[in-house]
Amino acid sequence: MSLDHRLPDELEELRRTVEAFAHDVVAPEIGAYYERHAFPYDIVRQMGQMGLFGLPFPEEYGGMGGDYLALGIALEELARVDSSVAITLEAGVSLGAMPIYRFGTEEQKREWLPKLCSGEMLGAFGLTEPDGGSDAGATRTTAVRDDNGDWVINGSKCFITNSGTDITGLVTVTAVTGRKDDGSPRVSALIVPSGTPGFTVAAPYSKVGWNASDTRELSFADVRVPAANLLGEEGRGYAQFLRTLDEGRIAIAALATGLAQGCVDESVRYAKERHAFGRPIGTNQAIQFKLADMEMRAHTARLAWRDAASRLVHGEPFKKEAALAKLYSSEIAVDNAREATQIHGGYGFMNEYPVARMWRDAKILEIGEGTSEVQRMLIARELGF
Repeated sequence: MSLDHRLPDELEELRRTVEAFAHDVVAPEIGAYYERHAFPYDIVRQMGQMGLFGLPFPEEYGGMGGDYLALGIALEELARVDSSVAITLEAGVSLGAMPIYRFGTEEQKREWLPKLCSGEMLGAFGLTEPDGGSDAGATRTTAVRDDNGDWVINGSKCFITNSGTDITGLVTVTAVTGRKDDGSPRVSALIVPSGTPGFTVAAPYSKVGWNASDTRELSFADVRVPAANLLGEEGRGYAQFLRTLDEGRIAIAALATGLAQGCVDESVRYAKERHAFGRPIGTNQAIQFKLADMEMRAHTARLAWRDAASRLVHGEPFKKEAALAKLYSSEIAVDNAREATQIHGGYGFMNEYPVARMWRDAKILEIGEGTSEVQRMLIARELGF
């Protein structure tokens, strides 16, 4: 009996639908948004209407009844054309809505998930801090109960995606809410609605890439939220967010695979059209070998993230496989972007060509949602070290 890695009909239909949307709607417009460092509200609205933000959530909460494999397929197809719109979807689903679905009360789910699933509202994930980075356990933001039982939050977060758009509705933040018997911090997660007094969203960062996505620093000065805004159990926020990151790495791996495949798509097209010394440059074996290696990397990355997603969907352990997929796909995305730029020559350095965006967008994939070094640490731990 052989394994069949082909997608079932419903997922293949989803793939084709998102592929068409990416090429027909995103591709013609995203370059202009990228150059202006502008958030593509109209594109995001259409993504919401397609149900992409609700892909892995049950229909009872306004979702599409799919799973992480379906989300990954959508992310890969979007990232083949542009990573800004792909990361907006990834962060909105994996980081904004999924923690509420996984750990929220029934009241929290019914209050927030329908709008998040429809794309009418975006959610954000406030974990990283200016002095934290990969050391997420060194959280300095604090939350204490006042006399009314409300939580009062003080601190700051940085590099937070989807945190300052006109449709951002909430940010879930980690904060120290006490100390354990051994003196270590007790970290909890709290839902902070946009516009809460004392909650300040800074201007967008000036970034190397992902220029059509929203990324900002957040500050909290005596921000009060009701006791009911605690997400999950008090003191379990760090463990909850570790689970969130494990799942999110599969999504980032799918996004990175899409970028890597997009580099192949653009380079094959260019190699057939671009002539030098009287013939298409694709007739040169040096170019053909580059393209073969690029396709090999993208294909292998796809197998890796789909394997991790399948394990998650079937309730099997997936931490190591998610780290493997994220590590490999992010690093080969950088490799493919570099090679695509080289194949394009001087035109690869021009922002009007998609590979220039891909080159700028690739590097962050080795950093965000756990650096390559952190992924290697996780894999080594799973091997028993």
